[in-house]
Amino acid sequence: MKTGIVVFPGTWSDRDCAYALHDVLGEPVRYVGHRERDLGDLDLVILPGGFSYGDYLRCGAIARFTPVMEAVARFAQDGGLVLGICNGFQVLQEARLLPGALLRNASCEFRCEWVSLRVEQTWSAFTQGMRPGQVLSLPISHGEGNFYADPATLEVLQTNDRIVFRYATPQGQVAPQANPNGSTAGIAGICNARGNVLGLMPHPERACEALLGGSDGLVLFRAAVMALQAAAV
Repeated sequence: MKTGIVVFPGTWSDRDCAYALHDVLGEPVRYVGHRERDLGDLDLVILPGGFSYGDYLRCGAIARFTPVMEAVARFAQDGGLVLGICNGFQVLQEARLLPGALLRNASCEFRCEWVSLRVEQTWSAFTQGMRPGQVLSLPISHGEGNFYADPATLEVLQTNDRIVFRYATPQGQVAPQANPNGSTAGIAGICNARGNVLGLMPHPERACEALLGGSDGLVLFRAAVMALQAAAV
């Protein structure tokens, strides 16, 4: 699996993603500059966390207009796997590759903590091998991770099984006390209709070794490997 990690001015989780994929999983990785227009022979593109362009105007709003995002849009349309983490999720929404918006946390506080996620579906490229209801432990680090969608969009997401992760208790219960940012319906991650584009607020790359506090993030990256292997058969 050849992975490209997009680097915008202000991105800072790119090296964490590279460590998880290259150093831990042994997968080839290269950094992709924001001015690049050709993604080459990549299989997976990651938009990592950070503060692209300083989050001026609106989170992800400026990054959306970079040349590389035109290439990412074509890549996704052709079926390539795209993963947006935290700020990367915001960029995907601004680029209209995923619906909804990420608003300021309901607490009006920056939240940096470990949370539990319940796996809601297992048909998408990034949930291969997972179990419905499986609980993952991943860290969050954001001030604007409050997922919002209008009722019509939310209905589409629910009806088409595009809600991938929800914030939950360690026992798997979706409850207000388990929701760190006020997200609608406890939503922590969604995918597109084909299941090849995923956006989530938690950081799987920061949960790739026990030394870091947990390794549940590897489940997500390994799922992408499984999806690509299955597609190649």
